[in-house]
Amino acid sequence: MLSIRTASLLLAAIAAGCASRTTTTMASTPTEPAAAGAATNPLFAPSTLPYLAPHFDRIRDEHYLPAFERGMAEHMAEVEAIAASKDAPNFANTIEAMERSGQLLSRVSAVFFNLSGTDNNDTIQKIEAEVAPKLAKHSDSIYLDPRVFARVVAVYEARDQLQGEQKRLTERYHTAFVRAGAKLDDKAKARIKEINAEASSLTTEFSKKLLADTKALAVVVDTKEELAGLGDSGISAAADAAKAAGKEGKYLITLELPTSQGILSSLQNQQVRKRVFEAANSRCNRGNENDTSAITTRLAALRAEKAALMGYPSHAAYVLADQMAGSPEAVMKMLGSMAPKIAEKTRAEHAELQAHVDSVAPGMKVEAWDWSYVAEQVRKARYAFDEATVRQYFELNRVLDGMFFMAKELYGTKFVERKDLPVYHPDVRVYEVFNEDGSAVGLFYTDYYNRPSKRGGAWMNNFVEQSLLLGQKPVVVNVMNIQKPGEGQPTLLSFDEVTTLFHEFGHGVHGLFSDVRYPLIAGTNTPRDFVEFPSQFHEDFAFDPRVLEITAKHWQTGEPMPKELLDKVLTARKYGQGFASFEYVAAALLDMEWHMLSTDAKVTDVKGFEAEALRRNGMDFAMVPPRYRTTYFNHVWASGYSAGYYAYLWSEALAADGFDGVMASGGMNRANGQKYRDTVLSRGLTVEPMKMYEDFRGRPLDTNAVLKRRGLL
Repeated sequence: MLSIRTASLLLAAIAAGCASRTTTTMASTPTEPAAAGAATNPLFAPSTLPYLAPHFDRIRDEHYLPAFERGMAEHMAEVEAIAASKDAPNFANTIEAMERSGQLLSRVSAVFFNLSGTDNNDTIQKIEAEVAPKLAKHSDSIYLDPRVFARVVAVYEARDQLQGEQKRLTERYHTAFVRAGAKLDDKAKARIKEINAEASSLTTEFSKKLLADTKALAVVVDTKEELAGLGDSGISAAADAAKAAGKEGKYLITLELPTSQGILSSLQNQQVRKRVFEAANSRCNRGNENDTSAITTRLAALRAEKAALMGYPSHAAYVLADQMAGSPEAVMKMLGSMAPKIAEKTRAEHAELQAHVDSVAPGMKVEAWDWSYVAEQVRKARYAFDEATVRQYFELNRVLDGMFFMAKELYGTKFVERKDLPVYHPDVRVYEVFNEDGSAVGLFYTDYYNRPSKRGGAWMNNFVEQSLLLGQKPVVVNVMNIQKPGEGQPTLLSFDEVTTLFHEFGHGVHGLFSDVRYPLIAGTNTPRDFVEFPSQFHEDFAFDPRVLEITAKHWQTGEPMPKELLDKVLTARKYGQGFASFEYVAAALLDMEWHMLSTDAKVTDVKGFEAEALRRNGMDFAMVPPRYRTTYFNHVWASGYSAGYYAYLWSEALAADGFDGVMASGGMNRANGQKYRDTVLSRGLTVEPMKMYEDFRGRPLDTNAVLKRRGLL
């Protein structure tokens, strides 16, 4: 998953209606700078570290609020100077000046909103709750200012005199202002401001409640025997988690963000599986203080109202007008065309699982919490391997070596660990990245282990956005939630975790290889249904034979994974694709159903709405719930993916077809890597996304590749 947050892009993202914790970081209201900490605040001045890397060794929680306040005030003064200028508007004094503005606010936002997802605490939550509505109000004060808009329009109308990035940037600014409501009358603008402020507060509250309930619902187990199947490392990790939570002598199973929990494939105890499954499904919908039902219905209503003010029939129509898909109809057509095949395959998989159980435990009925475990048993029987065995061959450091080898073979880059740079948590590692000729690329941070202060899932962020205008090289971070092993134990990864590692690295190089002048259109600042293309494109390289020679070695003996086992693992990749596709498409359809609501729709029963939406789309199968249920669907309520969760599948079509092209022209080599870097990874949004794809692939997209990839053809 990609999480977006750079200064200029954040303003545009808010203008585009992405009400989220992370996409509101440039929206604020001007206030007087706080005196507290002013003399020593490390955020006030650009970092003195290489690549402008944050001074995590100096930054304290008390520094954030003063930095936000000063950043808001400075940014507003800069924009006011643009608005009040007596000089005729041109690209340099209007559009480029906007790109140069708000650097302090960008700096504090990048650090704060990254850490609010990775190392949260009560103080950060309080600051976030206070700052979020101010940020939204500040964005509105810029994008709804008729003086600023008039200058943008003047440059936009003369855009044919511009070329390249300047023309592209001008068009994007004009779009951002229009989508923010700059053309509306004063009454409508006032209502937009109210909606944005309320939505910003609600998304912050949603994130807070989700984090709290996910922590509260962690499953406590009394005995080691109840964790049979996890292996020594997993049991040790559960013991350490319990100790950290003040439950020494017991075992704690922490929850992952999705409905499906990876641990269910290994747990032999059916009752413990049921407890974990029910805990995951019940998050934020139990009627307690962490229930988010009212937040989700209110956000859906606010988004529909805002879309109507903008002249769109729904929030989905408003959002998708600025994406590759173009319309809700196009998305629903894609999802609808696949749903029957997916449902059929999933029910066939369920019948297969029940048949297996009938043969080994007559009378037992496969329940939803049994699916992953029984599927793993069938996988063992069919392919004669189990996940626990496979994990022994994927130790984290070796997998990283393989990933960096892939980068060297494709792009000629070298990753050198830097232990002298400060980090925000002891688990974080930093690498300096170099090109083949020795020139510097940027910094790459990794934060792979889960902890109570980190939200679930996996994502990529920027600490510093690449920009030739500002003289900035990229500083990016990859975040995951791998279970941290007990002391002295190795970090052993599942095949899915290996794939996710390569996925997020794809986002990472998209940010690292950016070679664009202007921040707004640099790096990963692309449509959501294109931004997952580089990440999913890199997944398949995890299975390249030369990469596996490095990654797939036994953590103790160093022996390579036996060819027979490796062949079975690779063959088994398509096993269970019915389940995986079903839970994903069900969630994507839920997202669309919520955001295709008109202002006339009044939803009060979240569970009822969800059930009917799934039934109507042929995805109501109790054995496989959506990958995210409404009340803990963080992507769409708090991470900028509203009416956009479909994007993973849309981008996967690009990735599958693009990877096929690479394989047809020599596979993992420098020529293919350089072409991809030149046509896609370095371009940001300086070129239309589909043109970037066709420049790389040499022809239009063929969607059959993704169906084959998922085993649906």
